[in-house]
Amino acid sequence: MIHRFSGYEIDTELYELRLDGAVVKVEPQVYSLLELLVSNSDRVVTKDEINKKIWDGRIVSDAALNTRVKAARQAIGDDGKAQKLIKTIHGRGFRFMGRVEPEPAVSQIASVNDDLTSLSDISKLSGPDEPVTNKSGDRPSIAVLPLQVLTPNEKYNGLGDAVSQEIIVELCHLHWLHVIARASSFRLRNPEIDLSEIGLLLGVRYLLTGTISFYNDTSVVTVELMHIPDNRIVWAERFNRPVEDLLELRLTISSHIVMAVESKIQAVEAARAANVPTENLDAWAAYHRGLWHMYRFNASDTEIAQNMFQRAVDADKNFCRAYAGLSYTNFQKVFQLYTPDAAHHRELARRHAEKSLELDPMDPFANLVKGRSQWLEGDVESALEWTSRSTEINPNYATALYNKALLNSILCNGEGGAEDITKAIGLSPIDPLIQSMLAIRALSAFLNKDNESALSWAGKALRAPNLHPYAVAIAAIVYGHNGKDEEARQCVEKIRQQNSSFTRDDFFARFSMKDASILEHSRTLLKNYGL
Repeated sequence: MIHRFSGYEIDTELYELRLDGAVVKVEPQVYSLLELLVSNSDRVVTKDEINKKIWDGRIVSDAALNTRVKAARQAIGDDGKAQKLIKTIHGRGFRFMGRVEPEPAVSQIASVNDDLTSLSDISKLSGPDEPVTNKSGDRPSIAVLPLQVLTPNEKYNGLGDAVSQEIIVELCHLHWLHVIARASSFRLRNPEIDLSEIGLLLGVRYLLTGTISFYNDTSVVTVELMHIPDNRIVWAERFNRPVEDLLELRLTISSHIVMAVESKIQAVEAARAANVPTENLDAWAAYHRGLWHMYRFNASDTEIAQNMFQRAVDADKNFCRAYAGLSYTNFQKVFQLYTPDAAHHRELARRHAEKSLELDPMDPFANLVKGRSQWLEGDVESALEWTSRSTEINPNYATALYNKALLNSILCNGEGGAEDITKAIGLSPIDPLIQSMLAIRALSAFLNKDNESALSWAGKALRAPNLHPYAVAIAAIVYGHNGKDEEARQCVEKIRQQNSSFTRDDFFARFSMKDASILEHSRTLLKNYGL
């Protein structure tokens, strides 16, 4: 549905706010608030309704609500003084005052219940000479088909549509991915239609399909991600859940699916880019080749990644994520001590992060690198704010959750760090940064005085691949604190083997704990064991 008012449009199929046809970028919560108010313009929307819609029923402060209302007003040219469009009804809630003209979305070519049953039906949508394709250019694109319920069950017959809709909503938070609207993809639920043909006709590079079955008291959800160009399955997963828990877990399942899909698409796109001759790289291919090298975490690959990101920027001056990649690699050069000119690369990390945010303030990668650049400047509190914003935009962004946990640990908030890093590890158990994630999990346990857990996680971190000195230093602190002298000395020796010039001052330049007693204790431990 499209709701038009004062030159603006709320498109509930594409989850977009538009002004004269151009997309107005707003935070997901701000968009949801606008959609709620505009679609209920005939009445007052209470604060309780807003809490339920925007914050899933969690009680939030009036300040948080007022911040979202202020942002919503700004997005549609209103303000708290004039209140021409969004009026505050004191003691009750808010009401949308503009004249709203609703109409079906363009994608709703026919009734949602009028499913397409053959390829000829699909072709009729656009005429014989005009294939059904999207306008995503070289951006990855995906369509999500409704999950098929294979076992007849009257209570759960609509569950396939519900889970698929949740997946579409979550995927729409990934601004780099073109997602086909529900009204189009849900019309292609006939299992007899060839999937590769559906993908080609919709003009997408990826197709997500799945099934739901019931066996006694157990439900089984299976999903597959298909890469249309070479007609192959690039990822598949199975979820077994008790039947009575399935309705409550559908959001959790969709979140795990989206996280896995995001990671797999990134990996496939990187592999695709690696097969393109260097002299013919376009911006997207250069960016993904850069990502592959960026996650190798060594000096030479970091340099190659930076060159690839620069090539992407040269090809497309408005490529938000390529600038974010440049910020990330410059951060790595400073953080991993790859460069003698730390000040220069620290400045580049900041500058490229700001450019990335300027191009797309709602991109979670852009917000993440802004936070990392603030960390390099020593402003941990500001870094945490930007990183938290990244996780608000994409709650399943494992790298941002890891960084948020790291920053909370520096601020000696072990409880908050433990929660975020546990979620990050669960979302991405074989992440390229897994050694760092495990080390931060150990650090958060250390701060929570959970010594047994801290030792366990430190041991796991030391067994992970691609260890760097910071992770090993954390393990040394944990072992030393627990009287494991030999293990602590072995950690320091490992650091010496990795980087003979690495010092405890290098470690505390990045991990300067806010609690003075913890900081001094950690310094003394590393000093006592020879670092």
